[in-house]
Amino acid sequence: MNFSLKDKSVGFIGMGNMGQAILRGLVTSETVDPTKIFVHNRSQGKVQKVVGLYGCQSTSTAEDLVDKSDIVILATKPQDLLELLEPLRNAFNEDKVVISLAAGIQLRTLKKYIPKANLVRVMPNTPIFICKAVIGFCMSHSDLIVENLVKKLFSPLGHVVSLEEGDPFSAFTVASASGTGFVFELMHYWQDWILEHGISEEEAKRITIETFLGTALLAASEEGLSIEQLTEKVASKKGVTAAGLQSMRELELEGILRMSFNKAVMRDHELGKNQ
Repeated sequence: MNFSLKDKSVGFIGMGNMGQAILRGLVTSETVDPTKIFVHNRSQGKVQKVVGLYGCQSTSTAEDLVDKSDIVILATKPQDLLELLEPLRNAFNEDKVVISLAAGIQLRTLKKYIPKANLVRVMPNTPIFICKAVIGFCMSHSDLIVENLVKKLFSPLGHVVSLEEGDPFSAFTVASASGTGFVFELMHYWQDWILEHGISEEEAKRITIETFLGTALLAASEEGLSIEQLTEKVASKKGVTAAGLQSMRELELEGILRMSFNKAVMRDHELGKNQ
């Protein structure tokens, strides 16, 4: 196995929204030759759609897809994955790289069903649909070649982070993958408050989006400053912003957020124990 993706074939088992987003990113970024991408899904309608759009190839069975693919991306729903893998136990060899997108299914569980292949768990967040994702991954064992293949495969879709399975991967799942939902919840509160003060719904939404987007872009442009320093920079002493920040701190907003994060981590651990 080598570092290059040019001679690699990639197979997708499952063509849900996440699988389609990754496939689209690989093709549009020219990371993988579409003629070397194979897809298999229970719904033939989805298969025909992506084959027509991107020029990839379909397979009649999951076994056939595994046989033809150097890298297999498992993009089915978590509750369907293990049943799918049961008849494929002997289809994978030590040269295959298998990438699971299934939340909650740990590497030790995947190893029971796929004992020989190089196993990788990948957790993207939903901005992957616009190629602005944060994508975390962990591997069953250290392998520089596999690690570089994963980074090259997913880097066109966003920022890729290598993590250890366990607490680091769980924290990433909550902060990034679940974090998108948490940010949307905050944006909802933002928009509602603006609406209460006589601004139209359309304009309130736009103001909210541009505030969050502009703030993130500003933070990205100020590489030499920490988030804390950026906060201090925009809040003049005894000013309007400082008054609001002081109230947030008195109400212990940080503690509320930490409790929410920890609750989500607990749920992630529960899902892992159920496998």
